[in-house]
Amino acid sequence: MPFLGVNLRDIVPKAAVKLEDLSGKVVAIDAYNALYQFLAIIRQPDGTPLKDNTGKVTSHLSGLLYRTSNLIEMGIKPIYVFDGVPPVLKAAEIQRRKEIKVEATIHYEKAVARGDMVKARMFAQATTSLKDYMKDDAQKLLELMGLPWIQAPSEGEAQAAHMTRRGNADYCASQDYDSLLFGAPLLLRNVTISGRRKLPSKNVYVDIVPEVISLDAVLKQCEITHEQLIDVGILIGTDFNPDGIKGLGPKTALKLIKEHGTLENALPHIKNAEFPHPPESIRQVFLRPTVTDNYKIEWKEPNVEGIVDFLCRQKDFSEDRVRKALEKMQEGTEKQKGKTTLEKWFG
Repeated sequence: MPFLGVNLRDIVPKAAVKLEDLSGKVVAIDAYNALYQFLAIIRQPDGTPLKDNTGKVTSHLSGLLYRTSNLIEMGIKPIYVFDGVPPVLKAAEIQRRKEIKVEATIHYEKAVARGDMVKARMFAQATTSLKDYMKDDAQKLLELMGLPWIQAPSEGEAQAAHMTRRGNADYCASQDYDSLLFGAPLLLRNVTISGRRKLPSKNVYVDIVPEVISLDAVLKQCEITHEQLIDVGILIGTDFNPDGIKGLGPKTALKLIKEHGTLENALPHIKNAEFPHPPESIRQVFLRPTVTDNYKIEWKEPNVEGIVDFLCRQKDFSEDRVRKALEKMQEGTEKQKGKTTLEKWFG
């Protein structure tokens, strides 16, 4: 699984929400975050991802079709936002993730050799990587489905947060709490992976439900500003300083920032405080991220036969399953159209 950004879980208030209650809402989804989830979760018992007859991975397309059609059936209007060029400050984290995947691949092969399929699946998930062809295939499928996708100039979650602040989306959807540091007013988690899931390396299943986190509620409960929340994030570790301050958790970091006001004022009171980049440069990535206003959001009718040709003829998907998913998606679209028409009529 990819590194899930800054770990603010213990200090942010969350509210469970049902997907059906989000009917009519526009959700800007961090595309890479969602695709990584699909690639990690949708696997065979030995950890092997789904593949077509040429050996190309299709797990991401399976998740994209079936999960997205489920959202649309419930009246949700998704926009997928893709990463662009990563910030220079992220180079060390990208290298760290590559090294983790190399090590996980070695452990995976050893687990398969000794017939330990439970461990094999666990290590296989950690080897997940997103190839260029996977991004291209995902964007092609979204276009065939008539769904808008946006190419961010840099971080996808920063762009999604920007679009939510502008009012182009009601929610920013990602597993990462970084979206709050980028200023997303409303963060929606678990939207692409909700349901019953097995815990890694355990024969235990848990129910994962969608949850909403309000930035205003976080700041109010923690009694801090947005800039101070960013400082808390930097202390515990972000994608731009993944190690954070050793031994420092979110509650202690929050206490330090509340006591001293800023990260710089708190540093004299922290032992062994080191950063790979100046804290101010990390702070500015969140306060002034590279984003664009040059995008177009438009939902169109899905190209059913085009989708069937792409997924079933070229990618070896079950035509029956694909058509059923598309029928459900179109039913949701028709319901939403009817609801919109009624609102206009009685508005």
